[in-house]
Amino acid sequence: MSMSGALLTDHYELTMLQAALRSGAASRRAVFEVFARQLPGGRRYGVVAGTGRVLDALEHFRFGEDELAFLAGNRVVDDATLDFLAGYRFRGDVHGYREGECYFPGSPIITVEGTFAEAVLLETLILSVLNHDCAIATAASRMVCAAGSRPLIEMGSRRTHEMSAVAAARAAYLCGFAATSNLMAGRVYGVPTAGTAAHAFTLLHDSEEQAFAAQLASLGTGTTLLVDTYDVARAVRTAVELAGPGLGAVRIDSGDLTEAAREVRAQLDGLGAHGTRILVTGDLDEYAIAALAAAPVDGYGVGTSLVTGSGSPTAALVYKLVAREGSAGVLEPVAKRSVGKPSRGGRKEAFRRLDESGTAVAELVTTGGRRPPGARPLQTPLVRGGEVLVREKPEEARARHREAFAELPVTAHQLSRGDAALPTVFD
Repeated sequence: MSMSGALLTDHYELTMLQAALRSGAASRRAVFEVFARQLPGGRRYGVVAGTGRVLDALEHFRFGEDELAFLAGNRVVDDATLDFLAGYRFRGDVHGYREGECYFPGSPIITVEGTFAEAVLLETLILSVLNHDCAIATAASRMVCAAGSRPLIEMGSRRTHEMSAVAAARAAYLCGFAATSNLMAGRVYGVPTAGTAAHAFTLLHDSEEQAFAAQLASLGTGTTLLVDTYDVARAVRTAVELAGPGLGAVRIDSGDLTEAAREVRAQLDGLGAHGTRILVTGDLDEYAIAALAAAPVDGYGVGTSLVTGSGSPTAALVYKLVAREGSAGVLEPVAKRSVGKPSRGGRKEAFRRLDESGTAVAELVTTGGRRPPGARPLQTPLVRGGEVLVREKPEEARARHREAFAELPVTAHQLSRGDAALPTVFD
C-alpha cells in the first residue's frame, strides 16, 4: 500500500473543498497566512523552523489510488471532488520567513497564494509541521542562550513520537545544539550524532570496573563514562585509574547537579585529570541550565523538555484566509472579526527595523506593497507556480539563527515570562 501525506489533514478541509467546487468559489484566488496571535508561555521571541520539511511534504502532497479509495469507501466526499483530488497539484506561490529567523506576534511566517481549492488543503499539513518545529526551535534557542558557550546534546527521542523525535533533533540543531542522539536525524538531515552508554551497560557487568574497562577498550580513553550508577566518588576514582588523566569526560545524570559537579571537578583535579570534562543530564530545561551557569560543567544533555517544547509544545500558529478574489477579479482583504480571535485582512509583507547599532527595534508588517526604507525584508519566495525554489542545508539555517538572535535586544535573553522583545507595527 502506498502512503502519501495527503491524508495527514482534517476532514473539514475536504468538505469545504466539495462545497466550494459546487458553489464555483473553489477557483477563486486566495491568500492564506500563517501567524501567531501571541507567543506561548510569555516568551520574548519565536524561531521559525520546519519550513524545509513543509516544502518537502508539499512536493509529495498527492491523492493516489489508495487515498482516493479510502475517501470513496468512507463517503468523505462526492465523486466530483474525488475527480478533482485525483489531479490535485499545488501550482500556487509560497513566500515566507526562512528557517532560523526569529518571529513575533502577527509575523506573516508563511504566505500561501493560489486558488482556494489549492491552498485550503494545505492548512493542516503546514500547521502540523510548523507548530511542532517552531515550538521545539524556540525552546532550543532559549536553552542555547542559557548555556552560553557550553555545548548541548539533544537526547529526547524516547520521550516523544518516533518521527517527532527526528524533527525535534533537526529543529534543535538549527538553533545551536551541537549534536543529537537520534541516528535517523543524522541520516536524513546530517545532524551530528553522539552517545556512549546508559546505566544498563554498567548494571550488565559484574562490577562498575568491568563495565568501564569494556567501554574504554571499545571506545578509547576519549569516551564519556557514566559515573552515578552507584557511588559517584568511587566511580570517578575507578574511571581515572582505568583511563588515566586523559579520560575524555564523565557524565552525571542524577542528584543535585550543581553540588555533584563541584565535587567531581575537585576530585578529577585532585587525580590529575584536569582536562576531563563534566557533562550533566537529567530533566534539564533552560531554567536548570541557567542555574548551572556557575557550576564547573562543560556540557549538557537535554531530553524531555526539549522535545516537548519546554512547557509550550505548540507554537499556537494559525492559518487564516486574509484575501480572496472579488467579483471584479481583484484580490480583496477579508478578516475574521469574532471576539477574542480577530485577524487582519490583506496580503502582507514583513520587515525588521534596526537602530544605528544594528539592534532590532520593531517588526514592521505592511499591506499594499509598501516597503519601509532601511528595514530588512523578512520574507523570501519559497515556491513559485508550484515549483520549490529554496533548498537549504541545516548549517545555513543554523548560521541565520545566530545572526537573527544576535540582533535582538537584550530583553530577548530573559527567560522570565514577559512581552515580546519587539513590538509588531502594522501599517
